[in-house]
Amino acid sequence: MYKLRRHALVSALSAITVATLLATGCSTTSPSTADKAGAATAETPEAAAAEEQLAVVSAPTGQATPTAVADADTTDQGKAKKSTLKVASYDKKSGRAVISAPAGSNAESSATPSKTPSTAPDPDANPDDSEANPDADSGATPDSNTDADSNAAAKPKAAVAVGDVIASAPAPGAPDGLLAEVTEIVDTATDGGGTTVETEPAKLNSVLGENEAEGTVPVDPSTMDVDPLVQGVKVSWAKTGDLNFGPEGAKLPLGSLRIDVGAAVETAAGAPASAAASVEGFVQLAPEVVFSYDGSGSGTGSSPGGAFLGLTGEWASQWSLKGRAAGSTDGDPIRIPFAELHADPVIQVGPVPIVVNLDLVCYFQVEADGRVTVDVEQDLKGDFRVGGNFSWSKGWTGVSESDMTGEPLKTTVTAVGDVKAALGAEATVGLYGTVGVTADLAPYLRAEADASAEGSANGTGSASGSWALYGGIDLTGTLNVQLSIFGTPIFQTKIPLGALHEEWLLTKGEAST
Repeated sequence: MYKLRRHALVSALSAITVATLLATGCSTTSPSTADKAGAATAETPEAAAAEEQLAVVSAPTGQATPTAVADADTTDQGKAKKSTLKVASYDKKSGRAVISAPAGSNAESSATPSKTPSTAPDPDANPDDSEANPDADSGATPDSNTDADSNAAAKPKAAVAVGDVIASAPAPGAPDGLLAEVTEIVDTATDGGGTTVETEPAKLNSVLGENEAEGTVPVDPSTMDVDPLVQGVKVSWAKTGDLNFGPEGAKLPLGSLRIDVGAAVETAAGAPASAAASVEGFVQLAPEVVFSYDGSGSGTGSSPGGAFLGLTGEWASQWSLKGRAAGSTDGDPIRIPFAELHADPVIQVGPVPIVVNLDLVCYFQVEADGRVTVDVEQDLKGDFRVGGNFSWSKGWTGVSESDMTGEPLKTTVTAVGDVKAALGAEATVGLYGTVGVTADLAPYLRAEADASAEGSANGTGSASGSWALYGGIDLTGTLNVQLSIFGTPIFQTKIPLGALHEEWLLTKGEAST
């Protein structure tokens, strides 16, 4: 009798439920979800296509290593999120890495959740059957459940999954940072040692997706490693809140690096001792990394709509050339590097840490015919901008710009001949250890002198001459194939940045006897 009454009650409730569903059109969508769906339908294509504008800033300082992961299992692939996972070790030769999570964390961000049997009651089930066989719903014996639980406990979930893309600031084994896709799960340690994975290099569009980003980030001069290559090199720097002074007591602008040098150069053969040649002065610059990315209109695996990577900054130099230099070897100028500088600033593009590799080689270069003796000095100030720019319509193109002005501080030119001397820097900018842009910025001094003489049999004669001193700048460079790290089409050869050559008259004069 009890079973009959219960069955009738269940049948009545089922009938009421069916009637309710018919009255509401069998809708299973909540009002809030329906409202959102209607709003999305009414949204204009332009609004729907709009993507997030990511900030481009310096990565926070501290002991923590910024990391982001693009989850391969999510619908918004190519859009990385900040992660607590860390690259514990990395072997560049094999591509094998160990990914670890913080102690006590389940930070398996990409692991598939373990599935458990449903425990929801069946309204049509016979309670007597349940009482008679408690394990009927589970479909497994108590012993089999126990074995499954012990196996799950013995083999922890992987910290990452195949297809995940990891972007990390410099980590053990990866001093240039890491941008890599997981291709295989090798081992999941049970002692908290992390997940061992195989990886391959990834592209930036796999973590930036269809977002947009643009910004300029200054390079902290105090983070630059400096290797002097000749004696007499002195380095000083300044940053916000910690102003230093150069070796000669000059006050530095905030965020700049100054390199002072003084060195002898080869003197022309047969020149008197008084014509000994030398170069001395300083270069002062405040480098900034320029980064932009436009992923609009690109889908999964597609190239971004635009990108830019480059270097810009303020430049100042004051230097002199003295004596009669022999500044050529088989027709080529003599170049003497005097300092090498390196830095790996980390810029934060939204949640993604991007490691920029910056190398600078400061040098002086002399090209002379060995006839003219000079004592000249120039004060130069200005700015520069070099880099590679990508757009769908033009592909990769070079950018080379400079606006500099100079004035003479000292000018003495004797005899006849030509001399040209530069105090410049060769800069290389890359991402995650790959070379992207190489630029050679060479401000120079050039002096030329001409003379003529006339004589007569009675011993009288005359001589006259003219000279001129010019300031100028040469800017050259190349784009390298590694710029394909943005996810853009690969070009087969290096692309010239486009040479920039400017020259201006500093001063000139004439003399006669």
